[in-house]
Amino acid sequence: MRIATLGISHEANTFSSVPASLEQWESSGILHGDQIREQYATAEATISGFLALAQHDQRIQVEPLLFSKITPMGIIPADTFEHLVGRMVTLLREDGPWDGVLLALHGAAVSEEYPDADGEILRRVREAVGPDVTVGVTLDMHANISARMVAAADVMTVYQTNPHVDARDQALRAARIVRDTIAGHRRPRMALQMVPIAINILRQGTDDFPVRDLLTAAREAEDRPGVLSVSLVEGYPYADVAEMGMSVVVITDDEDELAAVVAADLAERTWRMREHTHGLGVGIEDALQQAARADSGPVVLLDTGDNVGAGSPADSTHLLAAAQRLGVTGVFCSLSDPEAVAAAVQAGPGAQVELHVGGKTDARHGEPVRIEGQVRVITDGQWEDSGPTHGGFRFFNTGTSVLVHTTDGHDVLLTSRPVGNVSAQQLRAVGLDPTTQPIIIAKGVNSPRATFEPFAAQMIYVATPGVTSADLNTFAYSRIRPVFPFEADLDWSAAPDSSA
Repeated sequence: MRIATLGISHEANTFSSVPASLEQWESSGILHGDQIREQYATAEATISGFLALAQHDQRIQVEPLLFSKITPMGIIPADTFEHLVGRMVTLLREDGPWDGVLLALHGAAVSEEYPDADGEILRRVREAVGPDVTVGVTLDMHANISARMVAAADVMTVYQTNPHVDARDQALRAARIVRDTIAGHRRPRMALQMVPIAINILRQGTDDFPVRDLLTAAREAEDRPGVLSVSLVEGYPYADVAEMGMSVVVITDDEDELAAVVAADLAERTWRMREHTHGLGVGIEDALQQAARADSGPVVLLDTGDNVGAGSPADSTHLLAAAQRLGVTGVFCSLSDPEAVAAAVQAGPGAQVELHVGGKTDARHGEPVRIEGQVRVITDGQWEDSGPTHGGFRFFNTGTSVLVHTTDGHDVLLTSRPVGNVSAQQLRAVGLDPTTQPIIIAKGVNSPRATFEPFAAQMIYVATPGVTSADLNTFAYSRIRPVFPFEADLDWSAAPDSSA
């Protein structure tokens, strides 16, 4: 049994001014064959779950062809999309025939030409391998799922944790259903319900109400005979596309009606929870003063407006500037600023420097902040984390990075690449102990929780501005369908007829 695995993974923030250019993909790494195995065989990511299928069964060959992921940013230029997807399709055709295909996609990719870019990838893959090859895909929980995506796949599973710590498990689940389908033991049937809710990012934690309760219902539905998978999907609110919003995907074993009924039931439950999907963060100054008064630390300030995992640039200075203004000390903050990195590297380890850092992408994320201090550490920005991390990734690379300890008592980590603070090892890699740091600014919302929550004294969602602001009213949507809360009086019900 030969199964190909491949994919490109991108969460496109259509409000970001930074395009997902080919240079960005190449800088992140476009991996092939053994490169994919080296990076992902021991990780907990989607590709890791696909590769695991063949570990204990020599009759199965899972052959990695191409995989690349980038930090969320703006849309994919048309020529970049054609280049990457063209390479995927060419490899599928040249290295075939295949019994199955396993795709690692995000589900919220947008290109210049295709608002539903993942749907277009799935369509082209299906066209390349034909109707008789079983195609499975695993998506991020923030996917904006379309009927087109479901129609092109035989099997679709979705992460069910946020922060995403079950990527490998959901991928392995998809891979096993694909395997059993190829062997003739399963006949998967899928149903999709698109629920018109734009759930606020602050209410998306899967250990928190209301999503926790909806996931309990999803797991109970999976216990029904004939049901293979039930996925509650949160959607991605920072993409101005028609599919933006929550959804439900159900897979059954050759039971179309059951799939449709289960999907409709969970969709209705979700719709009834809509009034609980609002979210508000704490103001910048209030959050800093609350952290400064805390009896113990660390206090993790979640910088919602510079949520790198949702497409912001990692150079927002709103919190650091306010800390300086208020005289709050003991703050750790990372900023993507290649220009400042170069200046600090030129000065050298131990040097005293004066730099203007961050705030260089656009006006949404603040102005550059002046810091003075000592260059404590210069590193290549690479580290490994074998513990729980968002998305299950193990190897990290922020490019050349510099830790500056400022004269006013802050630790500012300057990086060459934008990466969210999803691994506490990032601090340890530059000689800091995250467990004793008084205040940590984490550029993310739910993604930092997997690594910091086990030892954080408090975690505070901060209402910072930016292209990932928790206040969705700050964005000008033009393509989305009517969704709650923008249409507060929307009348909707789930009809059990969306089987595929």
